[in-house]
Amino acid sequence: MASLKELAKRQEGLVGGHRACAGCGASAAIRQILLAAGDKPTVCGICTGCMEVVTTIFPFTAWNVNLVHNAFENSAATTSGMEAAYKALKRNGKISEDMNFIAFGGDGGTYDIGLQSLSGAIERGHKMLYVCYDNGAYMNTGYQRSSATPYTAHTTTSPSGSKIPGKQQKRKDLTEIIVAHNPAYAAQTTPGYYMDLIRKVEKALAADGPSFINVLSPCVPGWGYPPEQSMNISKLAVETLFWPLYEWQDGKYKINVKPREPKPVTEFLKQQARFRHIFKPGNEHLVEEIQAYVDKQWERLLGKEEASK
Repeated sequence: MASLKELAKRQEGLVGGHRACAGCGASAAIRQILLAAGDKPTVCGICTGCMEVVTTIFPFTAWNVNLVHNAFENSAATTSGMEAAYKALKRNGKISEDMNFIAFGGDGGTYDIGLQSLSGAIERGHKMLYVCYDNGAYMNTGYQRSSATPYTAHTTTSPSGSKIPGKQQKRKDLTEIIVAHNPAYAAQTTPGYYMDLIRKVEKALAADGPSFINVLSPCVPGWGYPPEQSMNISKLAVETLFWPLYEWQDGKYKINVKPREPKPVTEFLKQQARFRHIFKPGNEHLVEEIQAYVDKQWERLLGKEEASK
């Protein structure tokens, strides 16, 4: 795995000057991912969403690698097409060097609108990495709920109030859906644990087949917290077991971070305005439900790791 000194010497793949919010977790994650990709030529695809909008405002771009922007629903399809064309050119002797292919999408363009093209790309076996920067809603268009939005979170389409206490459904477990496709590699990580993210990107790009990484990416305006707290909130998601760091490869699960004394999930939730309402008197049962669900999912993951040894 590349050391911090090695990473610091590499050319940036995502440079400054973009319009992302101060403290944006997704832009930090993408910068880390492109650094982890190394010196090998890298081609990226990105669907419409926060990161596409803030980094490619015509006539400027913050991308220092080859990038193709496509529609909301087909980042995986476009990137798999580029990978297939590359293989054909290499087969015919027109290209000799190895290349990385990385597709990016937010949770709206991955969990929801782009799930079909992602599923197809993995099933076909394209050697590419798909990265979901999961900020838990359609943040680019006004903070509407997605299937990645956590239970009880306030969004503009699941507003907390007298009728409903925020989103009424549990979030979709996309990483497990991808594991069911039997990819070459799948993992969860977050930019707060940057060396975990770097290592997983390196493993994903080295895998012989399709790989997937789900990156929890804190969103300052959508989650409601001070911009300087992004990495702390990212770490709290792991320390409270809300977002376990684990990987799956060759049928085996490995949990990468096991907090000795997990913090209560309230330590993560209370930092964010989108959960403010659940701490009002009379909503104690909502906090208890969330904690019980987090505990259940953690025990389930521990069981999968043990069973796959």
